Amino acid sequence: NELSFDTKKGLTIGAAVTMNKVASNPDVIKHYPNLAEAAQSVASYQLRNRATIVGNICNASPAGDTSGTCMILGGVLKVHGVDGFRNVSLSSFFLAPGRTVLNPGDVVISVSLPVPPKDFVGTYKKLGRNAIGDLSIVGVAVMGFPSKESPSGFQFRIALASVAPVPFESLKAEAVLSEKKVTDEVITKAAEAAMESVTPIDDVRGSARYRKFMVRNLTREAITEVWKKLNK
Repeated sequence: NELSFDTKKGLTIGAAVTMNKVASNPDVIKHYPNLAEAAQSVASYQLRNRATIVGNICNASPAGDTSGTCMILGGVLKVHGVDGFRNVSLSSFFLAPGRTVLNPGDVVISVSLPVPPKDFVGTYKKLGRNAIGDLSIVGVAVMGFPSKESPSGFQFRIALASVAPVPFESLKAEAVLSEKKVTDEVITKAAEAAMESVTPIDDVRGSARYRKFMVRNLTREAITEVWKKLNK
């Protein structure tokens, strides 16, 4: 049931903490607004009174709405197994739809997010068949922040959901944004790189072709929104 923020350690979200509690928590809203946004996109208010961030992650759905945001925020799961405790990075947690690195007897007790980069901006874009309450056809989580290590002066992290067997980070799209000065043309190239990195399927909610183009469109929209806020 722990939900706590420390200026050095970051945010800890216990496995029993509901999404509504996370989305309305003052520390989350102040320091991790993109997580609050992603949590609020899940299902309905009533379901979010029972649903949890950790449950959403451990369900290991390719369409998990909070998985990508927690991934680009550097999320680490604390796992209690038969051999004791261990930490597992979200970047290596997912194996396939419904499959993770958890072993029989393992229980995830919390997810921890480090203190985010200074002056970062993030957003989550979700495409569903209706405005609320639906699984994502495409989910795009983007965050950007100033960085002296990047030739462009900024670093971006981009995670995609519902367009591959697992939620994943589009490293090629991130590289496009870090290598050159960020312009509308560069943003378009990054969005196209994100589109080229996905391997969606055809199902009742959307064709693979449609998903690929919407990855491009939503990624471009999300990066543009983040970039405008970074420049204010």
